[in-house]
Amino acid sequence: MDRTELADFLRRCRTRLAPADVGLSQGARRRTPGLRREEVAQLAGMSTDHYTRLEQARGSRPSRQMLAAVARALRLTGDERDHLFYLAGEEPPRNHRPSTEHVRPGLLLVLDRLTDTPAQVLSDCGDILAQNALAKALHGDASTRPEVDRNIAWRFFTDPSARELFPAEDRERAARTAVADLRATLARRPDDARLAGLVRRLRARSEEFAALWDTHHVAVRRADAKRFLHPVVGLLELDCEVLANPEHDQRLVIYSARPGSRAYERLQLLRVVGLQNLRHGQATRT
Repeated sequence: MDRTELADFLRRCRTRLAPADVGLSQGARRRTPGLRREEVAQLAGMSTDHYTRLEQARGSRPSRQMLAAVARALRLTGDERDHLFYLAGEEPPRNHRPSTEHVRPGLLLVLDRLTDTPAQVLSDCGDILAQNALAKALHGDASTRPEVDRNIAWRFFTDPSARELFPAEDRERAARTAVADLRATLARRPDDARLAGLVRRLRARSEEFAALWDTHHVAVRRADAKRFLHPVVGLLELDCEVLANPEHDQRLVIYSARPGSRAYERLQLLRVVGLQNLRHGQATRT
């Protein structure tokens, strides 16, 4: 149980809620934003003293029933509820298995057959484990980089060139998403020394990462729409599907465009140009 992190998470979730969000009246003027501790305790059906001790990183370990009640009282999302359970040293209402970097042959076969759309396999901490040819054309060939630079969070916050793939107005959102996802992963595996080391190095290297980490936002990457600014074909507005493999905590990420759209045409151009560049690079190395 990580009492300090649990206390910080509870405080931040409480202060972001307004009384109206949970069906309470505003009442007298409040000196600080959000709900009062006694209001959260009332909503969760527990004593104010017990809840206060949780926010002060002391007291007894909360039960699973109490965690579920607090999650409901604070109107937590599913990802945030899982995060709460992990911080309290409890498994959330579903099982997670240890992470591995081994990509199953069947998943690699699926990846290779996706010839007309970019796709790659990521670990839940953001390591690029495998890419198809079009993903290499879009993101660059991760296999040619040092191991540390194959992590998308590390590259985004330490290598300015990695940000150039995103339009300037999208970079803040991309940063928040990367940090929130990494937060959720570390809570699932608090004893993972490699993952903790990645976070520690990022905090030391990037003030932006450290500031976002301290907001304690948490969210798991899921389906989304993303924009990429490719230096050759220009702006690509793509749908991003994230297919999770919970057995190994890996994700197959697929980018696609609606047939007939400008993004679809540019993606087809990228397929031609990108594959030509890859073949040229292979010929140069041989």
